[in-house]
Amino acid sequence: MAMIPAARDVSVYVKLALVAVAWGGTFIAGRSLAGVAPMFSACLRFVLASAALSLFLLLSGKGFRRISVRQALVVTLLGFCGIFSYSFFFFSGLQYISASRAALIVALNPAVMTLIAYLFYREQVTALKVLGIVLCFCGVALVVGGGDPQGAAGGPVPVHTWLGEALIGGCVLSWSAYSVFCKTVVRQLGPLHTVTYSIYAGTVMLVLYAAASGVLHMDAVWCFSMAEIASLFYLGVIGSAVAYIWYYEGIKQIGVARASVFIAINPLSAVIFGAALLGEQLTLATLLGGVLIISGIVVENRKSGGATVQETQSAIHQHD
Repeated sequence: MAMIPAARDVSVYVKLALVAVAWGGTFIAGRSLAGVAPMFSACLRFVLASAALSLFLLLSGKGFRRISVRQALVVTLLGFCGIFSYSFFFFSGLQYISASRAALIVALNPAVMTLIAYLFYREQVTALKVLGIVLCFCGVALVVGGGDPQGAAGGPVPVHTWLGEALIGGCVLSWSAYSVFCKTVVRQLGPLHTVTYSIYAGTVMLVLYAAASGVLHMDAVWCFSMAEIASLFYLGVIGSAVAYIWYYEGIKQIGVARASVFIAINPLSAVIFGAALLGEQLTLATLLGGVLIISGIVVENRKSGGATVQETQSAIHQHD
């Protein structure tokens, strides 16, 4: 009888590892769309994600939950922070820097969320958490300070590189705000419906913004290359809908603390994919920074005891 839970755990671990790899791949897919207007890319991605999540809710029998006006307002705020603004920073930043560096900067999310949980909710910060935060920030400092490979020979770091890093830093701030505001509503609606409804709200904002800014040209989709079309479907279906569902299943079966450790695979897979698929040059600073960041994530997630609601949300929302 003891073998049955063990086998189930192995299946969950495999799924969580695949989720982390898939999220690392979102940076490669986003970089592949560098020639498309950032907000148009974001719009198409979350239209696909919304469709996939709606189909899942219907086929799984989970259905759509009725929400109050207050919950609708909170979900709308979540959509602005976690979908609209995050997408703007994500796709805009990938116009300027490599997928590898972007993924390593976004890997600051767990450390930033720990700081926010302490500042806003006075959650306990252990010595291991402090060590993990320090390692993460040191790693990102190495990645950012390493500069652009083309300017590493001694010249100043190009302005576009700093702009790209600043934009990707906006992803971290957007996701942190997303996690701060979701604490109450995720208790009431559950993580799946909270994320689904926030994606709906964010998608509406993206469509309206894209239309108002003149970048919503649906006829342009017919001119996309096969690589661009594949990247969009990957981002919307695999990197958003499927990955979220599998990650929720993992959290439900083995808990947040154990599931969140797999976040460390996210930047690692992005670095590997970036080098293998996009031919991105890896500097020594990037490699060393990546080691520090991944080590910090693992150390920070070595928790004892149950996870708080804030930690649950932090773990749930570490993706592209």
